[in-house]
Amino acid sequence: MTTGVRRPGPLWWLWYAMGGGLPPRYRKWVLRDVSAPLWPVRQVLRSMVQLVPVGVLLVLLVPGELWVRLVAVLGGALVGLMYAASFVHLTTEHRAIKAGHPGGAAQAARDRLAAPGRAAADARYEERYRQAPEVPALGSPTPASPTPASPTPRDSE
Repeated sequence: MTTGVRRPGPLWWLWYAMGGGLPPRYRKWVLRDVSAPLWPVRQVLRSMVQLVPVGVLLVLLVPGELWVRLVAVLGGALVGLMYAASFVHLTTEHRAIKAGHPGGAAQAARDRLAAPGRAAADARYEERYRQAPEVPALGSPTPASPTPASPTPRDSE
């Protein structure tokens, strides 16, 4: 864990996972949380924490066959997780803003963390695909230009 970053206790984390804001003393932790290397996985897991209580209540309270209730809850959870994955960038930015960071701070932190790897990938790409084409020297023979094809009956119309 990074020095000076205070992690919330279990109750505060549960409140945070359910969408609540944290006190200012956890501001650095929130930014670290939404920009850590596995930040999308963390966000999807937090979404599952939100879905579990609703799913348990539905399985326990809705009448019908158990397998039908379980499949229905599973289907609803999968749809909910698809939405959570679709909006993962927006929800992490919103969490950072609620913690007092300016808009775009989470993405900027992720970009800073990914910069060394991104620079190396860009260099590999440049080396592989952006080499200057070989230009023949002045006076050297150039490849013969292709001869035009013989005219077809359509060309003469």
